[in-house]
Amino acid sequence: MPLLRRGKVRDVYNVDDKLLIVATDRISAFDWVLPTPVPQKGALLTSISAFWFKYTPHIAPNHVLSCDIKEIEKQLPGGIKLSPWFEGRTMLVKKANRIDYECVVRGYLSGSGWAEYKKNGTVCGIKLPPGLKESDKLPEPVFTPAAKNDSGHDENISFEKMAAAMGEEKAKKLRDLSIALYNFGAQWLDKRGIILADTKFEFGELADGTIIVIDEMLTPDSSRFWEKAQWKPGANPPSFDKQFVRDYLNTTGWDKNSKPPQLPSEVVNSTVARYKEALERITHA
Repeated sequence: MPLLRRGKVRDVYNVDDKLLIVATDRISAFDWVLPTPVPQKGALLTSISAFWFKYTPHIAPNHVLSCDIKEIEKQLPGGIKLSPWFEGRTMLVKKANRIDYECVVRGYLSGSGWAEYKKNGTVCGIKLPPGLKESDKLPEPVFTPAAKNDSGHDENISFEKMAAAMGEEKAKKLRDLSIALYNFGAQWLDKRGIILADTKFEFGELADGTIIVIDEMLTPDSSRFWEKAQWKPGANPPSFDKQFVRDYLNTTGWDKNSKPPQLPSEVVNSTVARYKEALERITHA
């Protein structure tokens, strides 16, 4: 199978009119792929995404055709058999034209949003009420898109700029789908003791113009998950996502412009434990 694209975490292969997406154990932070893999991470991410894809088509259609390795092999050319490593981390999906914007929804004030708010009282240019604290819940979720760049940092842009580039109707569709998916995920997670502080979605467009969710959905790589019982405004709560890795890297003196350092085993093991707990609690009935 020809390799179409190698992302920070996922390898994408061409399979006739479909794609094979394989989630590796690579982990990225600050737009760098770290030199230390996180064992089982790809399978955990795939299981989480598969869960959300299964339960959200009533909100937005998605790209998944199959996550079952035996069913996938039946559709591979030339009778290709995949090694056991691929099991649990592989999706066969519809081929779509990627929409080159990350659709970010923020329900709480954190990360780069908090840094901007402290300076300007805004998040991605959206004016917010005065007097908010770090980790405060926003009056309502806000949509803050980013233009995807194949190299370097993605660029936060206004909704108006995105609408000017793609047309207002499509931009509104992406905004409305993103907020609806965020609200669904936030309500589901709240019942399981997790706060969905923010998340990002990626979308593609089929040949008939249908917009579908692609890549991943509501995972620890694409979202900020907090422990609800330990959340309070003015503090940064414990998380179930790779913020733990970012926090470690911030203690190393790494300048984020050169090759990143190795992760120590205790950070790797703690990251695996967080991803496992996220999967267990997300999929708990």
